[in-house]
Amino acid sequence: MKNVKKKSKWLGSLLLGAALMVPSFGVQAETQSQTGDKGQETFRVYIQSEKEDVKKQAKAKYGTRWDLDEETFSTSVNQRQYEALQNNKNLTVEKVSEVKLELFGGSNNAVSPDDQTPWGIEAIYEDASIQATDGGDNIRVAVLDTGVKINHQDLENRAEQCKDFTGLLFPLKDGSCYDLHGHGTHVSGSVLADGGDTGTGIYGVAPDAKLWAYKVLGDTGMGFSDDIAAAIRHASDEGKRLGVNLVISMSLGSDGKDELISEAVSYAYNNGTLVVAAAGNSGPDENTIGYPGGLKDAVAVAALENTLENGTYRIADFSSRGNPTTDGDYVIGEQDVEVSAPGRDILSTWNDGSYNTISGTSMATPHVSGLAAKIWAENPSFSNADLRNELQNRAKAKDILGGLHAAPGDDIASGFGFPTVK
Repeated sequence: MKNVKKKSKWLGSLLLGAALMVPSFGVQAETQSQTGDKGQETFRVYIQSEKEDVKKQAKAKYGTRWDLDEETFSTSVNQRQYEALQNNKNLTVEKVSEVKLELFGGSNNAVSPDDQTPWGIEAIYEDASIQATDGGDNIRVAVLDTGVKINHQDLENRAEQCKDFTGLLFPLKDGSCYDLHGHGTHVSGSVLADGGDTGTGIYGVAPDAKLWAYKVLGDTGMGFSDDIAAAIRHASDEGKRLGVNLVISMSLGSDGKDELISEAVSYAYNNGTLVVAAAGNSGPDENTIGYPGGLKDAVAVAALENTLENGTYRIADFSSRGNPTTDGDYVIGEQDVEVSAPGRDILSTWNDGSYNTISGTSMATPHVSGLAAKIWAENPSFSNADLRNELQNRAKAKDILGGLHAAPGDDIASGFGFPTVK
């Protein structure tokens, strides 16, 4: 990250299922003191310096949570230390965004699935009678979320990595990714659930892919942008180290652009990773897309519902809309919706071993992540740019005409359209 002097905007609203689950981000200070004067509350910051010796001195004094790049690390300080750092002309210090999940409404929980191939799977496969899915061999999908119940019968054969980036004293814990919330387990199922050993569970889009379950949000849905950024970089580096093709799936976001996450997404994309993220649940007004979905290097996914309008599926009203000044140009820039996928009333795996139906662009995102894994497995020589281009071409072939702001061609509601298996 080079010369990030501009203060990061606070993360605004986590995209965890509008209509049935609508959260928001809030900013609070950590109450556990990690550094600084006894009795003073501490909070997370990131510190930057172009001078290596200055950065080393700061790290020695305050400690390090994450080394984010050559010039940037995060740590915890108290107010007095924060003010002292701000007075150091050789350093840039900014508060890290903290996120808080707040829910209202309910969901439809079931012990066993009432449909092994939910409507979103049937839609993306364009087969109303499909009984099981396949694809995704040798592709890894990193789900950055509230964790995953990796021993769920439909996911236990899929999990390859399980890591927690939210620890207080030890930020990275390998072998731990428990999900006390449920959201991360749900989106993982839509990506790659394999029906379980008995074949009685649900199927995701690409059940032969491998899951990297990365817990970046706490059990109550709270998290920090430096943890998310660190997980993005770690996943991408792991993909490169292991020589495997990787899709990062993020059903989370913010109202405003966060520098740590933005730089991490660009790092991952330049490293050969495909990054897929939710567009947001702040629709139907224009210019409501969230971040990281709104970043140029991320594929922003809008939510479709199982209703036909003008001969196509309809974009949900809650789904965020993009930038009208770039409407129709078939070029992805900042604040553009790229593609759309099933996102309302989606049945998937849940953290108690059962199944749940919830809604949001959070639910649309894993459908596209799974499709990306399936396409990449069939075309292993593709670069991430080739894969993105293929998703766009398939979306163009399935234009969406239903819903507010949906129109022929590239629009602010559905983007290029709905990419499918066929």
